[in-house]
Amino acid sequence: MFVVNIDSILIYLIINVELMTKTMTHPPAAHPLFSLQGKTALISGAGSAEGIGFATARLLGELGCRVALCATGPRIHERAASLREQGIAAQGYTADLTVADEVDRLLARVTHDFPRIDILVNNAGMAQEGQAESFISFDMLADSDWSKTIQRNLDTCYLLTRRVLPGMLATGQGRIINVASVTGPVVANPGEVAYSAAKAGMVGMSRALALEVGHKGITVNCVAPGWVATASQTEVEKQAAMHTPIGRAGTPEEMAAVIVFLAMPAASYIHGEMLVVDGANCLQERKG
Repeated sequence: MFVVNIDSILIYLIINVELMTKTMTHPPAAHPLFSLQGKTALISGAGSAEGIGFATARLLGELGCRVALCATGPRIHERAASLREQGIAAQGYTADLTVADEVDRLLARVTHDFPRIDILVNNAGMAQEGQAESFISFDMLADSDWSKTIQRNLDTCYLLTRRVLPGMLATGQGRIINVASVTGPVVANPGEVAYSAAKAGMVGMSRALALEVGHKGITVNCVAPGWVATASQTEVEKQAAMHTPIGRAGTPEEMAAVIVFLAMPAASYIHGEMLVVDGANCLQERKG
């Protein structure tokens, strides 16, 4: 009777995989469903070294993407330089994405440096560099506060998408991933009326656009993060994150992993969706 020794087979496989890895000139290619080799991605809001935007740019670059990083301030050039040190084709650009003319100039520079834009990650939002997020009750909300919040969190997404989309339509393919929030589309907080409206608006815009461009080879999706341990996380937010079912805040890298998956061929049938990435915190809050 022939008896199979599973342990022996596993040891054999491990040894042979190690030998193959050591003797191969190049590592094995990624499965086509998960390959981003040769794609170009534009990521907004990538200036913070500890933010979702930069984590996304880094992961895309590590998977073979050329990356164009955008932020309001000059620190974006440091982010791009750090990626180039890793062997990633990366360029940094400064622009105020709330101003249409600056978005036009940004696109002119990016398309001069790169052949096309295959992936757009709209991550810009919250507060601009050097400006804190504000919590203002509705009865104290000035028109200017409302306008600034909508501009930063919704207009930026519209203006950039409106200008990148024609290139995607011309090539018949593209991925648009918009970073929204659970605040607005799923839950709400006092003092965040404008922010909630902007993020809910982003989801609505994404869904409507998905219906227009799906048959043209372009997918549009949203990621809605919960508590995330970025550099801008406040002490109150840090404490709140301890009460999620997982017991901690998410990391920028965990958010980036979901964003990058949506950019892959494997996600080609995910379209017009909002993926909540919050460690089941909203589920817990709804239960309560």
